Amino acid sequence: MSDSLPPVAILGAGSMGGAILHGLAGSGLAAGGITATNRTAAKAAELAEIPGVTSVSLEQQPEGNGDAAAAADIVLVGVKPAMVPDLLREIAPRLRPGTIVVSLAAGVTIATYEGILGDGIPVLRSMPNTPALVGRAVTGLAAGSAATPDDVAVVRRLFETVGTVVEVPEDRIDALSTISGSGPAYVYLLIEELTEAAIGKGFSEEQARLMTEQTFIGAAALLEASGEDPAELRRRVTSPKGTTERAIAVLKGGNLAGLFAEATDAALARARELAAGA
Repeated sequence: MSDSLPPVAILGAGSMGGAILHGLAGSGLAAGGITATNRTAAKAAELAEIPGVTSVSLEQQPEGNGDAAAAADIVLVGVKPAMVPDLLREIAPRLRPGTIVVSLAAGVTIATYEGILGDGIPVLRSMPNTPALVGRAVTGLAAGSAATPDDVAVVRRLFETVGTVVEVPEDRIDALSTISGSGPAYVYLLIEELTEAAIGKGFSEEQARLMTEQTFIGAAALLEASGEDPAELRRRVTSPKGTTERAIAVLKGGNLAGLFAEATDAALARARELAAGA
């Protein structure tokens, strides 16, 4: 199987679709070309500057979504969840049999896609996270009933241009979103709070931010480079009877593990509410 990708259409190249567009365009794998659609001419003009991208404004080309879908072998649906059914009804008559349709929309089920697109159209549901913007995404990927192993493999290659991919059954996508999807916000919150603690110790805001942010960035880089378990790296920093040990004891005493379990459970409950239309 060739590493290069067939023609790709990204319908609704907003923040997440746009991040994937940049990663894909920069990867050199998009040999078949990329077509991106947006509602406004201004946004389309921005994306038109990216080499290898055909950028379509729906203001100027109202049939742009259908035209892009008809010419693609892989169609990424990046519009807002509430807009997905209407878009699928618009493009369904234009899709060639075997065209792979990939959802970027949170809370929209594979069954919704398959019910509108019908037989012969393999569907996959994805859940990327915002570090896609810098090529460090974690993307959850779930295959629909008509998707073959080859279909999954080609979509996996596409998302690997912006990071790593975790294949899961669809009933795990919402749970995955509470970890990797929401996870960047948890990390930013920890950085915010540790920065505030540093300011409370008398450091300037600039010093506090520099120390805290670079500590998180450096710790993550060491974790990646070493291949060690995070618990082992923590032990190496935590000298017996030392200052770090005292601090870790306070964090564990505050039931940090329980807080993360409770927080991710709350996120999962809300994901299920959203999927039910609440």
